[in-house]
Amino acid sequence: MTSLNDRRVVVTGIGLISPLGCGIESNWSGLMEGRSGIGPITRFDTSGYATQIAGEVRDFHPEDFIPKKELRKMDPFLQLALGAARLGFEDARLTVDGGVAHRAGVIMGCGLGGLHTIEEYHRVLLDAGPRKMSPFFIPMLIGNMASGLISIYHGCKGPNLSIQTACAAGTHAVGQAYHMIRQGLADIMATGGVESTVTPLAVSGFNAMRALSTRNDDPQKASRPFDLNRDGFVLGEGGAVLILEESRIALERGARIYAEVIGFGLSGDAFHMAAPAPDGEGAVRCMQNALDDADIKPEEVDYINAHGTSTDLNDKYETQAIKTVFGEQARRLAISSTKSMTGHLLGAAGGLEAAYTVLTLHRQFIPPTINYETPDPDCDLDYVPNKARPANPRVALSNSFGFGGTNGSLVFRKWNGR
Repeated sequence: MTSLNDRRVVVTGIGLISPLGCGIESNWSGLMEGRSGIGPITRFDTSGYATQIAGEVRDFHPEDFIPKKELRKMDPFLQLALGAARLGFEDARLTVDGGVAHRAGVIMGCGLGGLHTIEEYHRVLLDAGPRKMSPFFIPMLIGNMASGLISIYHGCKGPNLSIQTACAAGTHAVGQAYHMIRQGLADIMATGGVESTVTPLAVSGFNAMRALSTRNDDPQKASRPFDLNRDGFVLGEGGAVLILEESRIALERGARIYAEVIGFGLSGDAFHMAAPAPDGEGAVRCMQNALDDADIKPEEVDYINAHGTSTDLNDKYETQAIKTVFGEQARRLAISSTKSMTGHLLGAAGGLEAAYTVLTLHRQFIPPTINYETPDPDCDLDYVPNKARPANPRVALSNSFGFGGTNGSLVFRKWNGR
């Protein structure tokens, strides 16, 4: 084993299922085309709902990844987790066998868990009584089962954790997995986020908060981060799994390396259940902590994949926070919100956006913020409006900020080949 001071962490596999598609190429082509994955909700009758649009996953076939007899035991969020994990392990060309099993772990982020299952079996209980409840009801809905099933299906016997920190969960999962490898607690980690909450309860609940866009007549333009006419976020769903490895182990097995993870920062706003701290004070400390952990200066960062939810206060305060942390460098940064194309995947957002950030470094193209039409005086940075941009980013940051004032930032660096 390498010494703790020498342990570097690299990304060797990416598994993606999102409103833009299933797999790396469909997601990347969607980002480069500036294609929106938002459309009318098809899962339930939205008559009477203020919001009738979402970013649904449309081309994922769980029976391609999971034995049919097992599917009925799994909430849709678990199916997405296993699908993304298999895509990630296949992309990494990695099989966890007996020789490495005890050094391979899983950490997944999730916000709300098995909401489909809760809604379905609440109806069963009311209509048919307690004797009709499934024995799999509890295992189907608990958030930690995403990590649990990934470890079972892939034989990972190392650390097994689940993180439920709302919209920052995926970022926190990747960050904790990175630190576990750095600290010598594991050599391989499957990590990311998953969420499937396009359900009546979720939509009506977020509508009650007045958090969702109601631009039902033009779904593809509803998610518009940093634009003056933004009116709320668009609910999305999906799963993303990154395979992280200790760099020397990855190199010894001849793995393809996408990028290096070099920093992780956290903070708490200690301010409000749902609103961000004024002027992005918590986000400032979070990004600064990530830069300190990476041991880099603000001027070394080239790109930020912003949290960018398309809500009034988040976009305004994240912009202010970037200005505070980066000073004059803020106006030279390329910043984009890929939520403009995918919607907000809640607990899966940080995992998906971490993967997009890694691909940005690997492929040297910056995704756009689509639907940016009317500048907001409070949001006056370079948000890469509407068209992808060729570039040469070396270091990138990915931000996630969640309800309860929980914040996470990840720092990635282009792999230099050694």
